[in-house]
This record gives sequence, structure tokens and C-alpha cells, in this order.
Amino acid sequence: MNFTQIWQIVFYTFCLVTLVQLFYYLFFFTRLAFYKPKPKDNSQTHPVSVIICARDEAANLAKNLPGALVQQYRTTHEVIVVNDNSFDDSKYLLEEYQKTYKQLQVVELKQEAKLIPGKKFPLSIGIKTAKHEIVLLTDADCVPASEFWIDKMQESFDENTEIVLGYGAFHKKSGLLNKIVRWETFHTALQYFSYALAGRPYMGVGRNLSYKKTIFYRHKGFSAHNNIPSGDDDLFINMAATKKNTKINIDKAAFTLSEPPKTWAAWVRQKNRHYSTGKFYKTSHKLLLGLYTLSHFLFYPLLAVSLIFFNWQLALIVFGIRFLAQAFVLYPCLKKLNEQAMYPWFLFIDIWMFFYYLVFSAAVFKKPKKAWK
Repeated sequence: MNFTQIWQIVFYTFCLVTLVQLFYYLFFFTRLAFYKPKPKDNSQTHPVSVIICARDEAANLAKNLPGALVQQYRTTHEVIVVNDNSFDDSKYLLEEYQKTYKQLQVVELKQEAKLIPGKKFPLSIGIKTAKHEIVLLTDADCVPASEFWIDKMQESFDENTEIVLGYGAFHKKSGLLNKIVRWETFHTALQYFSYALAGRPYMGVGRNLSYKKTIFYRHKGFSAHNNIPSGDDDLFINMAATKKNTKINIDKAAFTLSEPPKTWAAWVRQKNRHYSTGKFYKTSHKLLLGLYTLSHFLFYPLLAVSLIFFNWQLALIVFGIRFLAQAFVLYPCLKKLNEQAMYPWFLFIDIWMFFYYLVFSAAVFKKPKKAWK
């Protein structure tokens, strides 16, 4: 085999990888791009229990908890804060809030759960404490994007719906790190929303997630993966979500907002923790996600080799086809998630994703850390 034949094989591989990418964009991601929620025949409001787990989060509770407490919601609801063995002033702060907001319930945990690392034990206690069938989960470092967060999230429930996947965005700030963090968050949501719309729900994010207590008890809570510190959101949804029982909610009033990591090191730690649970997904989901990631990772190296060693005109044509598909699909998706300001950056960040996969590929093989805070 001579060099010409080798470069031909490389180019044909590049074409195959591009076809795989086009399949994901045109079969999956267009579902989010052109998604329109079906109008409901009748509107019904449900009692809701908002649950927030916090450990040494006094500063975040002072800043963000009022957003959950001042919700405009005409039906019975409660806000439960599970204060998990905090050593800061969280207890006293929550006691002050309880004097003003009667819907605030506080659960004080003063002992660590043995053999159940992470957030799952306090979250389980919060769900068991909840008075209402629908629980709406968020984190102490999150604030609802509007006063109608509870109302909009619960609107998605009906008699067949047991899980509603929401969007947990990050505040927009200046700087490259903020754009990278927001893009990665959008890119993750692009996948889990699109796959859910295609009947293959595989994860949700604890910053904005709702489900019924019945499904929690039916699956025996987090018992299937209690030994894994993280995964209280994605691993539970991976196990419990189906085509028929899961909906998405991308109403901008139903978003939550979080403070983005301030340093590259903090962001890397956060993502390593999240990706360490991916190995426990269902095999079909791992294959679906793995094929997309592999084709995305290989695309630019194969493009570079094809440009230099094969035929730059043909390579540019193949690249251009994918670029046009991306441009066509990404803008409406970005707009739906209120991230359209990043649209001019999409090619730059798409190239950068090659290095992103290199950095975080090792996280898949790492053992998750035991602490959730």
C-alpha cells in the first residue's frame, strides 16, 4: 500500500465520520431546533415540593433561596431545604427565613449516612419529607430565572408524565472561560433534550429537574447506585426515564441560573466529577453518546490530514456540508435555550471541543470522589 492509498483511506474515513455527525445533527438535534410544545387541552396546577440540599452553603442560600421563596404560584407548594451537616451559619440563616416564609421547611441532618457518600442521602430525606407528589429539584447555588419557575415546570406534568427535564443555565459574564462553560452546558443539554425528544431519554441535571415521588419509590430511590457519590440526577434518570414518561421543558421562565466556575481548575474538577458517572449508564446510551463523541473527536484531525495530504478542495466540500448543517441546526437550538449570543463562536468552540475530549477522557476511568461538597 502506497501513501496515496493511505491518504485515500484517511479521506474516506473523514467522509464516514462526517456522515455520522450529519446523522446526529439531522436526526437528533433538529428535534430540539424545531421543537414546539403541544398545547394542552386543559390546564391544571399541581401541589409541588421544591427540594434543595445544602452543605455549608450559607452564602449561596442568602443569595439564591429568596428566588425560590417568592415564586408566584397559586396552588399549594413548599420549599424544603435539607441542611446536610453544615458547619457554617446556614442553620441560623434558615431560621430567619422561616420567620418570613411559612412555606419554607428545614430538615437538619446532624449525622453522616454510612456507606452512602455524596448527596443521595440528604436528597432522599428531602423527598421522603415532601408532602406533595411532584418534587422539583435545584441546588443552593441556583436561582430560578423567573417568578414562574414552579408554575412553568409543573405545567409539563399530566397523568402519563413522571419526569420533566429542565435547563440549568449559567449566568452570562465576560471572558473566554464563561463562554466555554456555557457552551459545554448548552452542548450537553442539546444532547439530553434531543435524545429525550427522540424517545431515548438518558439524563437530567439536578440544577433543574422534576419528577413524581411514585417513580422514586418504584425504583427504590437511589439504592441501585448508592455507592456512587454523584449521579443523583443523571443516573436516576438513566434508570427511570422512558419514552412515554418523560418530557422536556425549555420555557425560558422555567430555567434556573447558576454562578459559573471562576477558574479553569474549578471547572475541570466539576466536569471530572460529572463525567465519572457516565460509565454507569445503560449500554445503549453509552453507545449512542460514545459514537457521537468519537466522530466529533476525529473530525478535525481527519480534516487536517485530508487538507494537507489528499485533496484540499474535496476536504473543504465535506467540511462545508457539515458546517452548513451545524449553522442551520445550532442557531434555533441556541435561541431556544437563550444562548444565541454564542452563535458567532460556534466554529471556534467546535474546534476547541477536540481538546475538551482529550482533557476529560480520563474522567471516564476515574473512581468518583466520595464527597459531594
